[in-house]
Amino acid sequence: MCASYLAVLVVILIVLDAAAFWYLSARERDVLQPILFSDIGRSVYDAALRKTALGLALLDVPLLIAAGVASYVLAVVSVRPLVAAREREARFAAEAAHELRTPLARIASVAQTARGTSDETARDEAFARIAAMAVDASGTISDLLSLVREERVAPKLSEPVDLGPLVRGAVDAARGNGVAHDVEVTEGCWVEGDERRLRRLAENLLENASRYAQTTIRVRVAPDGERVALSVEDDGPGVPDDMRERIFERFVRADDDERGSGLGLAICRAIARAHGGDVVLEDRNRFVARLPRFVLT
Repeated sequence: MCASYLAVLVVILIVLDAAAFWYLSARERDVLQPILFSDIGRSVYDAALRKTALGLALLDVPLLIAAGVASYVLAVVSVRPLVAAREREARFAAEAAHELRTPLARIASVAQTARGTSDETARDEAFARIAAMAVDASGTISDLLSLVREERVAPKLSEPVDLGPLVRGAVDAARGNGVAHDVEVTEGCWVEGDERRLRRLAENLLENASRYAQTTIRVRVAPDGERVALSVEDDGPGVPDDMRERIFERFVRADDDERGSGLGLAICRAIARAHGGDVVLEDRNRFVARLPRFVLT
């Protein structure tokens, strides 16, 4: 890229030098016209042409040096985001391959075991396990696609959304897992954005809390200054201090039981930031999403 910039500049300088040399040589020829065809006149004219060429060359040197430095800096600045994006894509692909390799290996192992048994009951159990693991792998792929979409695409819709009813609907859909939900919603908590994605944010926070809650999940929606805060807290063991930020990274889980894909909180943060807000962990087990408040006129 740097060489391309320099090549373009060299072509431009050659054209400009040729035009300047033609103009200056024509002016010298006009001045020396009376004696141009004498020995002295030709000698003076040749000396003037050499002086003109040398002056143009000396002028080009600092311009080429400055242009070279500028081209290098411009090339570095232009390429750096591309290199960073390529590194992120490579890291993302490696992480995805690592996460998908395990369930696929388990499916292959169970299938091999089922193939070698004549016990119909054991074979049916193996098929059920294969189906469950395939569903889990499919869910991981869906989460991967969702995360890429949320990281790269701004909300498709920008409309007023009442966060209270939206969260109540997400809580109603999450009930029935044996965990009580303590819900407290302040009316009129409007935000602006894509309702579908905001619902996904609330569902992911509730799903994350349901994995670790022992008896109760507390859900709060309330104004917080110029923002609206959605708080989801479980009564589980909480996130260790050394993982407070890492928990929002892709494929990172708070424990080693391999529940979930490790993408839910990363998707939550991507959605919140796409809406001008953020998701943070407060205390050890309370996740709070804060979004800009929309004031109805």
